[in-house]
Amino acid sequence: MWVSGLRLTDFRSYASVDLSLTAGVTTFIGPNGQGKTNLVEALAYPSILGSHRVSADAPLVRSSTERAIVGVTVERADRTVLLELEINPGKANRVRINRAAATRARDVLGLLTTVVFAPEDLSLVKGDPSDRRRFMDDLMIQRSPRMQGVKADYERALKQRNALLKSAYGARRANTDEILRTIEVWDQRLVDEGAQILAARSALLADLSQPLKDAYAMIAGGSDAVSSTELSVVYQTSMTDDREQMTDVASCRTIMLAAIERRRREELDRGLTLVGPHRDDLGIFLGELPAKGYASHGESWSVALAMKIAAFEVLSAQGEEPVLILDDVFAELDATRRRRLAERVRTCTQVLITAAVEEDIPKELTGAIVRVARGAVDREVTTSAG
Repeated sequence: MWVSGLRLTDFRSYASVDLSLTAGVTTFIGPNGQGKTNLVEALAYPSILGSHRVSADAPLVRSSTERAIVGVTVERADRTVLLELEINPGKANRVRINRAAATRARDVLGLLTTVVFAPEDLSLVKGDPSDRRRFMDDLMIQRSPRMQGVKADYERALKQRNALLKSAYGARRANTDEILRTIEVWDQRLVDEGAQILAARSALLADLSQPLKDAYAMIAGGSDAVSSTELSVVYQTSMTDDREQMTDVASCRTIMLAAIERRRREELDRGLTLVGPHRDDLGIFLGELPAKGYASHGESWSVALAMKIAAFEVLSAQGEEPVLILDDVFAELDATRRRRLAERVRTCTQVLITAAVEEDIPKELTGAIVRVARGAVDREVTTSAG
């Protein structure tokens, strides 16, 4: 698949944009702070109903306006799809698919898939568990769009259960039997949704394992001291020591229920839900050593990049290649990594690159150029990026 058109109204720094795109490589060139990343951020938004830069929608709406509109035309193998999203911070977002109103915003999921690699992705190695959970869940939802609803239901159950645990904690010297009975009801709802997330994450990591090893070997090559060391990922949870049991929803449900029973007293004492996928992490290892804390800066770049290439491979296995977005990354890579990344992506269906100067782009990547300056775009139809 590829995107042939991007239209924006009041998105970030743009009052209005109407941009045509082509398959192959397109590079957005312009000084920092001129709006390059805003364009690719908008283009990727429909694929995960969110931004790769911020967790809330409010920053996406241009200052002094109430809403933003993102329109993306997607060319798929069997049809052209026009996706239009109205972003309303604090209210429900609205979606139109081929001009027809969708019942729910998440109905758009699966019609466009993207993989974004940006400097912020170093947080996959160096950041908090929440960064790695987001990586898993964004990829999980693009693979199976219904999981967005499951995740939303889980988060609602978690919020309600936490409120009840806090109530029980505050009333711990009084009769809390009624609160405990209500908590048990929310136990079931939490487990029903949480088990699906656990099973989906486990299946995802199983499919990600070999592409991840291959991608790291390709990117690191001879440039890293540990280039001959395999990169691997392990699902880390306190719920069980036997991760091989997490093969299906029923098994995950059993594991999660048992963990809740074991930690019931602790949860009541702390007034907080301590069991569930919201507490888990993705362990990333170079050989036997955890990448976090042991990987050098260059190795960390190789790891993060390998994870995104592996995500690209996993989504491609669904039938159509996702749109690949490389947001201001070539300036951060050494010559060897630049060349290897360029060799890997140059034949992808659509690659969108942002860069401050053309010299940052490897000569292997040629195609269209979009000049970006002071919130305006100027597309050069066919030229060289190197």
